[in-house]
Amino acid sequence: MIIVYTPEGETPQYLNAGRLRTSEIQIIERTADRTWDALRDGLKGADVTAMRTVAWVIKKRSEPALRFGAFDPYEDELAVRLDDDEVRRFAEGLMKVYGDQPEQLADAWDELRDVAFNPETAEAAIEEQTAGPKETGENPASSTPETSTSDSSPTSSTSDLPTSTP
Repeated sequence: MIIVYTPEGETPQYLNAGRLRTSEIQIIERTADRTWDALRDGLKGADVTAMRTVAWVIKKRSEPALRFGAFDPYEDELAVRLDDDEVRRFAEGLMKVYGDQPEQLADAWDELRDVAFNPETAEAAIEEQTAGPKETGENPASSTPETSTSDSSPTSSTSDLPTSTP
């Protein structure tokens, strides 16, 4: 997951919450007084405590002296977006759940587009899921090498040649 932190009037900061050290997770759990599983679920639901706490720990990588109390963004300055791998997994899941319900699937695709960090990845994942089965161009019946049906022997060059008589 990517936390997008956009302080008013400043350039957005992209904080990758997809790869955290265990020590960072422990700090997040202690600070938020919740388990990592609950916090990760909170990120998925845009829970402000989860977003703030995780964003703070990630920001501490570049600003070690940053205190939790000093990192107090406005609620609308934090948002969570799915990284590329999450987008692909989410698209697969949506297809499994709504594949036979076109109207619900269309709404789900719109939601995926809204939560994807990279819109291009969302479009590619949707395309991949809606394209149907892929053709490989191979004939499954001919997956083994064919046996020669030629009358000539494959070892004719080593066969005894008829000798001519003088």
